[in-house]
Formats: sequence, structure tokens, C-alpha cells
Amino acid sequence: MARQAEALGYEELYSFDHLGAVDPFAPLLVAAEATSHLRVGPLVLNNEFHHTVLLARTAATVDRMTGGRLILGIGTGYAKREHDAMGLELRSPGPRVERLEESLAVLRSLLGKGSIEMQGRHHQLDIDDLGVRPVQEEVPILVGGHGRRLIQVAARLANIFQFTGLTHGPDGTPQPGGFAVETITERAGWLTEAAGDRNDMIERSVLVQATHLGKGLDDAVDRAAKRLGAGRDVVTSTPFLLFGSVDQVIDKLQVMRDSLGISHVVIRDPQGFAPVVEALAGG
Repeated sequence: MARQAEALGYEELYSFDHLGAVDPFAPLLVAAEATSHLRVGPLVLNNEFHHTVLLARTAATVDRMTGGRLILGIGTGYAKREHDAMGLELRSPGPRVERLEESLAVLRSLLGKGSIEMQGRHHQLDIDDLGVRPVQEEVPILVGGHGRRLIQVAARLANIFQFTGLTHGPDGTPQPGGFAVETITERAGWLTEAAGDRNDMIERSVLVQATHLGKGLDDAVDRAAKRLGAGRDVVTSTPFLLFGSVDQVIDKLQVMRDSLGISHVVIRDPQGFAPVVEALAGG
């Protein structure tokens, strides 16, 4: 799969972090070994599942073993069912964002200088030497999410911020509550405001939930609108669904870049979306 992705022109390959699936890191080592330049990373780690110091050790080790190709994706976590199965409380969003903020500071320090002293609410640390250094001078950290507080945290500490468009019900079930362009525009403004002098240091990303190229476009739009409980205008305009001809999708990507600053796009169907990648590579 990694070789196919690289051959099709993709630059990165991501895993995920859910109970009931494979480990988010181990397959990345194989993917990097099987390819020549493909960057790899988890998209995204559930911060609540990991001890931050041990996570930093793993990330530094994986970066070394992949020759400096790691992108470290991380978020607050949301799946109550997985937390329940592990005997972990799914805390309210506030404490999860607060812990993520501390975790990002810890990761920055341990992946940078290899040491940290912190007496925080969620971390009490005195690490003189992590014992392993990444190859990269600064491992890129990708933070994905939707809420304003999380966006503000990412604005200060992330290299990449990923708009997901997903909101979550009381039980953590993902819902497409943030798909409207107006909603993403608002959040892009929050990011710009909070980042200040760091704006040029943060790449804006989108996690595309579905793509559809070629025939059957009207039916695909209707099905997506029904599934989302939204109008066709939302389906055709949202950054989280890329439906249309190759030229139409490329035009939409350009609009996303111009209006929202989105230059990093993650899709779920590399083979189906390959014609767009090929067209962009030749443009």
C-alpha cells in the first residue's frame, strides 16, 4: 500500500489510533522501509491513551528509524466506547484540551532538547535526558480538531492544523456539524487571530471525508446530502467532500487554498483520487 501511494504521487501516508485496530506506529516503520521518501505519521493519536514522555520516546525512535520522515499527529480523543472498554474516563472537552496543551509543550521540549521540568496539572516531570533524539531538528506536529480553545492551542504549538469538520455528541459519536464553509471560515479566522506572528509557520490542512470522481455525480451528491442531513449546496461547497470531475476538484482545491489557506489535503481513497494527483503533478 505504501509503495502504491508513493508511485501514485502522494507525499504522506497516515495510520490511525483506535482501540480494535493495529498499533499506530509499528506499520509506519514498514511503510517507510518499503518506500524511498514517503513521510509517515499517525492521524491522529488519542492523547488520552498515551503517557506523554513515553510517546516522545516512541516518536523520536520512529523518526530515527524512518530517516527523519515522521509527522506526529495528535488530538484530544473522543470515542467513549473505546475509553469505556479500557476503563478510562472520557473527560469533558475542557480537561482534554488542557492536557493536550501540556502534552504538546512536553513533546516540543523532549523532541527538541531532550529534557523538561514541568509541574503542571496533568504532568509532573523532571527528565534530564530522554535518551534518544529524532533525526529532524523539529518533528512536525499536526493537531486536528474543531473547537476554539483547541485551535488556539494549535496556533501556539502546532506545525500543521487540520480542520476536521467533525463535532461530537455526548457519547463522542462523530457528527458532521462543522461541514459548512461558513463554519470553517470562522475557524480559519480564529486560527489566524491566535497564531499572530506564527501564521507563516502553520500549514493548514483538511481531512477529506469522501471523494467521488467521474460518473454518478448527482447520485453521489444526493446520497451525501441525505447522510449528512444537509443541502446539496453544503455537499458541493464543503472542503470535506471532493466530488466532481478532475478539473472541478482541482478548481475547488484552488478555492480552498485562496480563501482558507488550506494547502495540505488528506484523503481516504488514494487510488480513486489518483487522477487529481496526476493532473496536479503535471500542472
